[in-house]
Order: sequence, then structure tokens, then C-alpha cells
Amino acid sequence: MLDFGFDKLALIGAVALIVIGPEKLPRVARTVGHLLGKAQRYVADVKAEVNRSIELDELKKMKTQMETAAQDMEQSVRQEVASAGQVFESSWSGLEDGSGSDPDYLGHSIAPPRYSSPKKNWRLKRGATPQWYKQREGVRRNVQSGAARVARFRPRKST
Repeated sequence: MLDFGFDKLALIGAVALIVIGPEKLPRVARTVGHLLGKAQRYVADVKAEVNRSIELDELKKMKTQMETAAQDMEQSVRQEVASAGQVFESSWSGLEDGSGSDPDYLGHSIAPPRYSSPKKNWRLKRGATPQWYKQREGVRRNVQSGAARVARFRPRKST
């Protein structure tokens, strides 16, 4: 990298002042500053693009590694399921033949449990709700006719 100290920059400025002149020097310095800024932005863009391509390559490698790991896992799971299925089939066929290892097996089927509906006592459930909750939620406790409700909320005459 170039090493410019204060003395070298002062020498370059003095030569530029003599060669270009004091009238054109500010315009030339501004133009040189714009060109240097553009060059720095271009270099930063190139660096960012190179970094993005490197990250993209790393992501592609990671993707292929994950895919191979998933395929290996899938194959091992399939093998385990197949071996468990074979063991189950062999034990099931042994039970059907009557040569099973369970001595209590008598060859008759066990009846499935019967379904009984749950006993829902909604009056008990409704009665178990606290009164303060019913009042807060606006649960009606007593049945009223429409006329009774209107009479209840009608403003009273003041005498």
C-alpha cells in the first residue's frame, strides 16, 4: 500500500497549485474526490459480491450435507421399521398357530370394551358455578318474560 505522510501530501498540493493554478484547483480537487469515491464504492461492491458468492457456495455445501444426512436417516428408519415388522409378523403368526410363547393364551378372542356415554349432569355443573361469576358474565339465573324484562329496566316515575 502507498504510504503518504503529511510532507508528501503537502508537496503534491504545492505542485498541483503551481501547475493547475488557484482558480481551477478547487474544481479539480472536487472531481478527484468524486472519482475516488466512485472507485471506493466500486471496490466495496466487488467485495460484497465476492462475499455473497462465497456464502452461497457454503450454503450449497451445507444443503447437500443435510440432504445426504436426511437420506441416511430415512434409510435407517426404513430398515428398522422393516425389521420390527418382520418380528411382529413372526410373533403374530406364532400366536395364530397356537404355538405362541404365552401360556395363558387359550385361542379365544377377548371382547372389546363397551362404550358407555359419560353421565353429564348439567344441572349440577351449572349449580357449581359461583354466583359472583354468573353475575359478572351476565348468566341469567331466573327465566323472565319479555314484558317482565321491559318492566325491570323501565325508568321509574319520580313523584
